[in-house]
Amino acid sequence: MSAAQPTEQPGTLRPAATPPVGAPGGSQDEVDRIVTAWQRERPDLQPMPLHVFSRVSRLARHLDLARRRAFTEHGVEAWEFDVLSALRRAGDPYELTPGRLIAETLVSSGTMTNRIDRMVAHGLVVRAGDATDRRVVKVRLTPDGKSRVDAAMSTLLDSERDLLAALTPAERNQLRDLLRRLLLPFDHA
Repeated sequence: MSAAQPTEQPGTLRPAATPPVGAPGGSQDEVDRIVTAWQRERPDLQPMPLHVFSRVSRLARHLDLARRRAFTEHGVEAWEFDVLSALRRAGDPYELTPGRLIAETLVSSGTMTNRIDRMVAHGLVVRAGDATDRRVVKVRLTPDGKSRVDAAMSTLLDSERDLLAALTPAERNQLRDLLRRLLLPFDHA
């Protein structure tokens, strides 16, 4: 490398010469550059899915990082947040059976038992008997668990709002509706 050549930091995006067809306002992101390269190499391909799902994948990565920051800030692991939020959404007295928690979080029975044991040890939940059926055990949110899940949810929603800040309210609603339409077949499968 000669001294006149600029050095590039890893992960630095290089500007492209021209924006691809359909890029609004001439703006171009990394996915546009990837699609342009594929179109050059394989003009026979129809790249629309790549335009959509590569962006969804990249956005998911940013969302994952925002979630980790929100949870870490409030001393909650991601898996703990899933259980705590299921209990919080259940409403007062913030309790569910382990079976219902399994259905809400999509984990196995053994995994849920382990998670509940660890959360009991951390003081986030307690096991409680059902008043009407002594055979039934419920998992109940503790005041500390409720406080942590509420704080983590507030921080997470602030971060998620930041991720959507480039969109107008109407565009956010449109995106919400389009994503719902894409996901509905999976929810009913």
